[in-house]
Amino acid sequence: MKGYCVKPIGIVKSSIGEPVSPDSFKEHHSSILLDPFYLPAFEDIKEGTEILVIFRFHRSSAFPFQVHPRGDLRRPLQSVCSTCSPRRPNFLGTTRCRLLKKEGNTLFVVGLDAIDGTPILDIKPFVMESFK
Repeated sequence: MKGYCVKPIGIVKSSIGEPVSPDSFKEHHSSILLDPFYLPAFEDIKEGTEILVIFRFHRSSAFPFQVHPRGDLRRPLQSVCSTCSPRRPNFLGTTRCRLLKKEGNTLFVVGLDAIDGTPILDIKPFVMESFK
């Protein structure tokens, strides 16, 4: 298969700068600084709604085919694509979070489990019917 390039549309600004447990992000407030070029694509996004943020685990390196879930060596190895490990074939992550506010080219969110400096690749509305 041929590869392709993906250009980030923004970057995460967060007080969390190192990888931590995903549970640490549930009530964590952070922001997404959008490239101004993409602002017209966000005109109709509504404050207070849930969004699906697609990002790149930029701190991850070579992926293994199997991992211990959450890095816990007491847990048996599992295939990486059956876990939420950041060490994935294309290092892509997704998070369902809440958009609190839009201000200029900044989106203020809660629940985004991405650290400071994480490249944002896309943002979509979270539509529950799509996941049934």
